[in-house]
Amino acid sequence: MRKSALLLACFTTTSLFLGGCVSDLSGDSYSRDEARRVQTVRMGTIESLRPVKIEGTKTPIGAGAGAVVGGVAGSAIGGGRGSIITAVIGAVAGGLVGSAAENGLTRTQGVEITVREDDGSMRAYVQQVQENEIFRVGERVRIMTVDGTSRVTH
Repeated sequence: MRKSALLLACFTTTSLFLGGCVSDLSGDSYSRDEARRVQTVRMGTIESLRPVKIEGTKTPIGAGAGAVVGGVAGSAIGGGRGSIITAVIGAVAGGLVGSAAENGLTRTQGVEITVREDDGSMRAYVQQVQENEIFRVGERVRIMTVDGTSRVTH
């Protein structure tokens, strides 16, 4: 019973850590550092759109949390030296699973927006797809850039 409660606590902690790793890569979101900074605004016309996948985060948090959960779960199996061996195997397997889970949970659907800017240059921008935001080829858009980070907006 006690080991089940400990295992449940570890899974809950892992979920909270992974949920905290999710970042928003949409055109409508700004980091705290970007707020109140002057942005360069350029105008252009969308030439093409292409759906893309934005890979998830790969921080040590997912692997570490998975290793803890796997180690605790592994130590519950067997006794004596067998318990130590299964704890190590559980920690390694849990680390791999935790890392893969973090990547999968934070992966998002994106869009590559190719824009012909008013100065004649052609640039592509990738950002997360917003649920209520639809871009169309031929549409006029604003490209806002601050510290090398750009976003395309209507």
